[in-house]
Amino acid sequence: MSNIQKDDRPGRFSVKPDVVDGVLVVTVQGAIDHAVKNLLSQALLSEDGTVPPPRIVADLSGVTFMDSSSINVFITAHHRVSNAQGWLRIAGAQESVARLLHLVGIDQIIDCHPTVEQALNT
Repeated sequence: MSNIQKDDRPGRFSVKPDVVDGVLVVTVQGAIDHAVKNLLSQALLSEDGTVPPPRIVADLSGVTFMDSSSINVFITAHHRVSNAQGWLRIAGAQESVARLLHLVGIDQIIDCHPTVEQALNT
């Protein structure tokens, strides 16, 4: 799997998918906004809308900003993996990102963990 980076904003957004013990760990760096939400979606979901593997940890420890446009990406991924008897977990969200997740209620739908390790081992 390879890094995905927004070319017109080098260094501002990147996403790196990797499989760890059968779990897709998607490490995100930079700002998640409307301009890059499709790149995040591509990393979480395959082009045809399937989700291999059906267990995903989104590592947001490197995310410096996230607006509400990314919420639908996480909700869509959550529904797809849940329908496949899998799960999506969020790990390492910084305070401002965690606050947004809490304000919109995502933390009530998707399990949020302080670290990737905790998300993988829960």
